[in-house]
Amino acid sequence: MRRKKRETKRRNIPAAVLHWILFTRYYLVQFPLLTAFFGFLLLLFAAFAFLSPLPPIINHHNHSSQQANDSDFLFRVMNQLKNGAKAEESTLSKETSSFRVPRSGGRLGSHLWSSRSSKFYYGCSNASESFENAAADTRKNSDRYLLIATSGGLNQQRTGITDGVVAAYILNATLVVPKLDQKSFWNDSSDFAQIFDADWFISFLSKDVTIIKQLHAKGGKALNPYRMRVPRRCTPTCYLTKVLPVLNKKHAVQLGKFDYRLSNRLDPDLQKLRCRVNYHALKFTDTILEMGKKLVQRMRMKSEHFIALHLRFEPDMLAFSGCYFGGGEKERMELGKIRRRWKSLHASNPDKERRQGRCPLTPEEVGLMLRALGFGSDVHLYVASGEVYGGEETLAPLKALFPNFHSKETLASMRELAPFSSFSSQMAALDFIVCDESDVFSTNNNGNMAKILAGRRRYFGHKPTIRPNAKKLYKLFMSRHNKTWEEFASRVRTHQIGFMGEPNEVKPGRGEFHENPSSCICEDSAAKARAGLTLTPQNLLDEGHKDGKENINRNETSDVTDEHSIEDDQDLTDMDYVDNGTAVRGKGLPGEMLLEEFFSD
Repeated sequence: MRRKKRETKRRNIPAAVLHWILFTRYYLVQFPLLTAFFGFLLLLFAAFAFLSPLPPIINHHNHSSQQANDSDFLFRVMNQLKNGAKAEESTLSKETSSFRVPRSGGRLGSHLWSSRSSKFYYGCSNASESFENAAADTRKNSDRYLLIATSGGLNQQRTGITDGVVAAYILNATLVVPKLDQKSFWNDSSDFAQIFDADWFISFLSKDVTIIKQLHAKGGKALNPYRMRVPRRCTPTCYLTKVLPVLNKKHAVQLGKFDYRLSNRLDPDLQKLRCRVNYHALKFTDTILEMGKKLVQRMRMKSEHFIALHLRFEPDMLAFSGCYFGGGEKERMELGKIRRRWKSLHASNPDKERRQGRCPLTPEEVGLMLRALGFGSDVHLYVASGEVYGGEETLAPLKALFPNFHSKETLASMRELAPFSSFSSQMAALDFIVCDESDVFSTNNNGNMAKILAGRRRYFGHKPTIRPNAKKLYKLFMSRHNKTWEEFASRVRTHQIGFMGEPNEVKPGRGEFHENPSSCICEDSAAKARAGLTLTPQNLLDEGHKDGKENINRNETSDVTDEHSIEDDQDLTDMDYVDNGTAVRGKGLPGEMLLEEFFSD
């Protein structure tokens, strides 16, 4: 009985459909107005569907094509309808906020290439009258000879040479031209005279310290210097109590591993002597200067202004940092293998290192920072770097942002670079010259080259020097795809207040003296008064952003500036070493490359 009813129902379905079609056709024919009304509704719906735009789509990495984006969006919408997932709908709406990097840097151009306040400050390192009289007495003593053996790369050795001259003055000793490090990680056989003009060095400082090229024999007998090492950050009193008695007894003393062996804080006259050595007496040889000037001229031929970037993204640097840069298991294995070279290093916490601002930015992040600060794609970029980890693939995002990408290898022929290419310090000297002469210098770590150049650029007119505020930028880079470009760029500019090389960014006496030579920078108060200005990093940035109509959070800005002035960002060059064979933060690494050597340049 039930089977019969089911069969009857099956036969009734086609009949019912046929009956509905005939009924509809009859009434549509009988009532043409009804037909017209339904036709109008159908056309209206079609027009609305055609004219309504699809929601915007964001691809967080590479945009393939608009068609692919549309297909991806439709797939996701269909998936939502299928699953009825409200959470997915919420996620979709969040991801459609637009983060599109512009090619233009915005309307901040007039304030990008120079400091508005540079004309109110100048380098001043002349000795006081009392210091000159004391120096005259110092030069009379010829019975004590001080030798120093520097350590690390070019710029770390530069700090040692500078402090060596001051130590000789404190000890009332004759200084022998410093011996450069030829056996460390940098493996450079250059001696002092192959990098610096030794005659100029001796003559320029002749009023401060007597300097000779080599240790002379005494009474027909060669002097063998007594070798010793002084503690890190040794004060003048420390030298007088630990070194002077030995010097009086032995007559010749060689201080080994001489880097950061003099206190950061000295009286103003000794600090000014440091500046005379670093900024005037240490001049590169004519051969290096000529090649460096050629590189600068070739950059100037390409563009009126250019940025120099010390990228510092070499495999060894990244391995030592203990940071993670998104390369997956391959990166962890490769950098982990290099890191094991330093047996004394503890296991790292990459997330913690990045949160604390101890990781270098990736090339892409550096490019985004520069674009947010106002530098467009037409800007020419000189990159000072060794072998970049990941090669061209890693550099590709930076080159996409700044296609006018240059290095000493692209500006000069192999033949021109041949006299220098076998000497790492001489190659570093070429990069140093271009970075020093650039309109804007940006660093990517806080090593010795960054510090020396930052101080030098302050001394010679406060040329813009960008130091990434990595601690603040880290969070911003992580969340950038949830922001529009305008929001992201505004936050970058806010975080960088106090990190742009402007006057008064760092309180006098704070930070490394080579980075902030406050005792050697004088203010032209009269010129400043005539201009009617009270200049601080904050109001300079406000002035520069008027065109961009920035709305800066004042409280956060003051925190950033204060953080820069108080926090000493203690990298490995600042650590105190002891000779006990233990390698932890602040102690030595016997038998292997010392920590500060790695961060040297």
